[in-house]
Amino acid sequence: MKKKLVVKIGTSTLTTLTDRISYAKIEDLARQIVALKDNYDIVIVSSGAIATARQFVNISGHNKDVDSKQAMAAIGQPKLIRIYDEVFSSFGLNVAQCLMTYRDFEDASAKSNTKNTIDKLLEHNYIPIINENDTVAIEEIVLGDNDKLSALVAVIIDADISIVASDIDGLYNHNPHTNKEAKLIKEVNNIDEVASFVEEKKSNLGTGGMSSKFAAAKICKEKNIEMWIVNGGRNNFIVDALNGQIPFTKFKL
Repeated sequence: MKKKLVVKIGTSTLTTLTDRISYAKIEDLARQIVALKDNYDIVIVSSGAIATARQFVNISGHNKDVDSKQAMAAIGQPKLIRIYDEVFSSFGLNVAQCLMTYRDFEDASAKSNTKNTIDKLLEHNYIPIINENDTVAIEEIVLGDNDKLSALVAVIIDADISIVASDIDGLYNHNPHTNKEAKLIKEVNNIDEVASFVEEKKSNLGTGGMSSKFAAAKICKEKNIEMWIVNGGRNNFIVDALNGQIPFTKFKL
């Protein structure tokens, strides 16, 4: 029986820290799915709709106003899924778009319907690409960059592992961007013991930071799902993490 893997890709990973969506990073993701698909059912939680829209249009105030960001998300989401479809199809992979809000996780009927939809897509070899429906919900626009959403998706499908791609190798005992002596924490058994290590760096790309990943880890921990923070900037980061070939942080059960 295949294991279930949720992979969250944030804006900073998708853009490789530039102002444009990286086709090369999406190709890297597709290659890894091809390599893993015999042993894993993979669900992608992807940010990047607003960043995609910025390549095509500029709506005044979109860097500050929530409603302008919602409009940008509405413009960018179909373009983002088109990029995924174009790239993934060249690798023989089929994709399906799922837009969700947090209300979908609060109602028992909605949760059941969502799980059934994702399971059916996986059964027919379609890769669900999930994003928040930013035109009607704003939580991930304001904070989180889909970190919490990825954890909730992992819970609802009973995933074996939730991998959150970051722009660093994982959780450090100090902010590695400001402290050269910072050391990577490879395994976390008690989340509360490492809470004081969570620091942020400013970014003009995604809204997520280590604190939102930390909150996602708590959600996974409560439901006995292992969560990993892996450097998505590395090529082959999912496969290499699964094979123990790169450093990353593992939140143990």
